[in-house]
Amino acid sequence: MAMYLRRAVSSQSLIGLIRGIWSREVIQARSFSQGLVFSRDFICSHFTGTKEAPTLPTNFGFLKESHRGFAKGKRSRDDSGGGTVEVAPDIGPAVKSGAASQMDAAIDALSRELTKLRTGRASPGMLDHIIVETGGVKMPLNRLAVVSVMDPKTLSVNPYDPNTLKELEKAIVSSPLGLNPRAEGERLIAAIPPLTKEHMQALCKVVTKSSEDVKQSIRRARQKALDTIKKAGSSVPKDDANRLEKEIDELTKKFVKSAEGMCKAKEKEITQG
Repeated sequence: MAMYLRRAVSSQSLIGLIRGIWSREVIQARSFSQGLVFSRDFICSHFTGTKEAPTLPTNFGFLKESHRGFAKGKRSRDDSGGGTVEVAPDIGPAVKSGAASQMDAAIDALSRELTKLRTGRASPGMLDHIIVETGGVKMPLNRLAVVSVMDPKTLSVNPYDPNTLKELEKAIVSSPLGLNPRAEGERLIAAIPPLTKEHMQALCKVVTKSSEDVKQSIRRARQKALDTIKKAGSSVPKDDANRLEKEIDELTKKFVKSAEGMCKAKEKEITQG
């Protein structure tokens, strides 16, 4: 019966119930849906075994602890009814952050791919993807030399170690860029030949494919975010879920537009030199 009373009556109402026993003959426990009624003699005999007044403890902390023991999960106060309600987890920031990170990685990958494509204009980054083998170790060219632009049609390759000059020259010649650098002291000079019409068309096709690939990656990130929202189900309010979906769509449009802009700029660079 004691356990039943603790669960049915909150700590404050139980304390008030005991204190009010001596001023009223009959006490009605309004907390009970059945409208149970307790008499003074019943409560006294239950708590003390006699009809004597029970000694009330000065510290009612034990009642609070018992009340807390029934809490499950994260709760907040319900102002409308005075009870407690479950608080839905806010998954919005994590979902948006994850989607943005994946989309940003796709844009970075596109940027690296476009940099590899040779145009009729000299660019220091166009040699970054070339792998050089020296001393039995393969390394990116940009870790072995500094590449700079001498003029719109000429690159200068300055190795950190002059002894690697031959390896650098061999790697550049072997690349698909069609460059034939010449040694000039302790550096290499690479002239950028003009692109033929056929070469321009082939490069534009590569750019178009790269654009489609990155947009697919961005859309996959979008779908993954929407799936996460859907799996959350009823734990996320419908209005919040709809708002979050719209924010993911806006994010997707932003990154797709960025990818399209990068590819259009590269095509222009290829066709106009």
